[in-house]
Amino acid sequence: MLQALQEAGLTVTDDLLDAAKTLDKHYIPTRYPNGLEQGAPTEFYTRREAEDAICYSEEILRFCDSLLRG
Repeated sequence: MLQALQEAGLTVTDDLLDAAKTLDKHYIPTRYPNGLEQGAPTEFYTRREAEDAICYSEEILRFCDSLLRG
């Protein structure tokens, strides 16, 4: 989504794109119980990774909200 906005001419910072890429890497393994070869996602993710993912998500939501509010 952010890449499409950037291609449409909107300014999307590299930091925001990096945040989205980091979140993309978590999509499959955290969503599906068999997303990892062995064990459940809760066995592999740390509190820090979860907190970082929340922060990245909040950054992206704030950016999108600012676009919608104009």
